[in-house]
Amino acid sequence: MIQFLLNQTLVSEHQIDANTTVLNYLRQRKGRSGTKEGCASGDCGACTVTLGSVVAGKMRYETVNSCLLPIGALDGKQLITVEDLQQGDRLHCVQQAMVDSHASQCGFCTPGFVMSLFALQKNSSGWDAQRAESALAGNLCRCTGYRPIVEAARIACEQPEEDSFSQRAEETVARLQALQQNIPGDVVTESSRCFIPKTCAQLARFYLANPQAELLAGGTDLTLRITQQYQKLPLMIALEQVEELQQWQETPEAIVIGAAIPLSVCQQRLRASLPPFSEMLDRFASLQIRNRGTLGGNIANASPIGDCSPMLLALEATLILQRGDRLRELPLDRFFLGYRRTSLEAGEFIRAIRLDKVTLSPDFRAWKVSKRHEDDISAVFAAFNIKRVEGVITAARLAFGGMAEIPRRAAACEAALIGQALTPAALENACRALEQDFQPLSDARASAAWRMQLAKNLLRRYFHQLNGELAVSEVSHYVS
Repeated sequence: MIQFLLNQTLVSEHQIDANTTVLNYLRQRKGRSGTKEGCASGDCGACTVTLGSVVAGKMRYETVNSCLLPIGALDGKQLITVEDLQQGDRLHCVQQAMVDSHASQCGFCTPGFVMSLFALQKNSSGWDAQRAESALAGNLCRCTGYRPIVEAARIACEQPEEDSFSQRAEETVARLQALQQNIPGDVVTESSRCFIPKTCAQLARFYLANPQAELLAGGTDLTLRITQQYQKLPLMIALEQVEELQQWQETPEAIVIGAAIPLSVCQQRLRASLPPFSEMLDRFASLQIRNRGTLGGNIANASPIGDCSPMLLALEATLILQRGDRLRELPLDRFFLGYRRTSLEAGEFIRAIRLDKVTLSPDFRAWKVSKRHEDDISAVFAAFNIKRVEGVITAARLAFGGMAEIPRRAAACEAALIGQALTPAALENACRALEQDFQPLSDARASAAWRMQLAKNLLRRYFHQLNGELAVSEVSHYVS
């Protein structure tokens, strides 16, 4: 059984197909047709809803794509849809701002925009254009144009009004806390099951006994098998309520990141210690996806074009893995074995990712090259991390995505750099060494020759920046 609040109504679901998405649940089971189906892949935002949860004793509201949200993810949460925003006989102030700004034409995308504005207003203390654009980047409008929608966002943030959600916040916190128990949840029918453990011990026991189960972290990748490939997943294990997988630990020696921590949280917490990592996460899909997708999930799906793995490889990350009661550590550069193949044993899962602070060089840089600035897949992703002593490179860690069947370090290039100064000759020798490291493929995103030339050019850019010869505005930097 799972329990959650649909606005303020307690809902208990005893038997429901674990493959049911929240979008289909709302439209087909609850008759809430305000939430629209657009792409069923998390790209357009028409299906955006808001999830409320308790963090440090207060309500936190986050936008998510309901088309990629399995029903089991609602356990212990508050689900808010566009139908819930009406304040008595008045529109919610974010809805009124959309009306006053003439920010809707056909209206199909409008409910999703409204829910993004609602969460933006709840999480803001005033108007911030960059934050607003980030909040709206996952919502596609085909006819109105974004200027009036951004104007509605400005009005909503500058002129917030107390609503029923803030008035009942303490009550909602208490009700959600009452739903939090150490007893595992379950979504079960005859043909499907989603087990929802609350502790690592529960997860480890169940996964060891059922190694064929699919691990469901944020679901932003796995759920596509349901919505795009029309598969039925008979057995899943949802990870987001496992307390140990949500822990962030920082010591003078290391940062240890729980595998199920969402990317949006990683982005905030790494801003001070690893600015390039945080900046690149801002280009990782949309806010709705980052609110669900996890660092551990991005690693475990072993995509050759995953954005996080090259950065973690360049930072010499170590994975903490668990199988049953056994824990082991594995350097990330030994984790990927082949296309979508990893070193995980049957019943083993990623518990945490450790970054030793000795690897956090100020010379760390990362660049993503894609056709769109946001919400797009990398053609090539490059991460560079060197250390210098008196101008000589003493350590080099260079990693790329999109250049091979796995995210991979450039071993020959690294060897060519160590012991060298940042000279033009050393740079060109390192660029030639890249040809020994990679034989990229041609596909719909880029040709093999273009990828290789791009990898070399990114290395040249890195060198010129470190030498102070190149001062350019990064495409990821916000310009008002």
